[in-house]
Amino acid sequence: MTTVIFAGRTALVTGGSRGIGRAIVRMLAEHGAKVAINYQHNAEAAQEILAQVESCGTEGMAVQADVSQQTEVEQMIAQVRAAFGPVELLVNNAGIAYTQEHGEFGFAEWERMFAVNVHGPFLTTWAVKDEMIARRFGRIVNISSLAAWLLKPNMIHYATTKAAVIAFTRQCAQAFAEHNVRINCLAPGLTDTELARSANPGQVAELIASTPLGRMADPAEMASVVRFLLSEESSFITGQTITACGGRS
Repeated sequence: MTTVIFAGRTALVTGGSRGIGRAIVRMLAEHGAKVAINYQHNAEAAQEILAQVESCGTEGMAVQADVSQQTEVEQMIAQVRAAFGPVELLVNNAGIAYTQEHGEFGFAEWERMFAVNVHGPFLTTWAVKDEMIARRFGRIVNISSLAAWLLKPNMIHYATTKAAVIAFTRQCAQAFAEHNVRINCLAPGLTDTELARSANPGQVAELIASTPLGRMADPAEMASVVRFLLSEESSFITGQTITACGGRS
């Protein structure tokens, strides 16, 4: 029987309709949280995972917002607050990822990658941090990537954004710690998501071959790490990054 560790807590997962985010939403619902599922485009997928949330016997809602837009983020937080109360558990999962050689992208692509992958976590964190501080409770997990640690010439923009997320996490942890607001980071390796399944099969095979555990991660395995970081099992941990990559780092 699942121990319900987030009963009654209000949680928000950005990019919660697919991939790792979807697994995190499911995990939170199984542990009793009221879950707001952020999505940008795929309303159908958001409704599908919302039905799973409700099947767990808890409350949920799907909220459309582009996390790179301050007004939309503020409206999203207001909607969640009106329905469930202040956000207590925040998972900044929304992000974009693609590979390009240095001659294939310019400032427009660089700017868009930063807008979603770096500005997004900043905007959502800033939209909830003051209430967390006032209530002396908040738990935040940012999703980075193993790419932050790797040297890959076709991931200059993506890897840089994910390294920035790690630095953002560490700095916020120092600033928020005295208020009982903890913030940590998960850097996943290759995970069996829609994105991985749409990638070049040869490249995926090479990545699996370079992974000591010899396989991709299941999204539920990443959700388990997030559960640990949001729970009181990690009560003395803040500002840290867990790299879950099957031994590749």
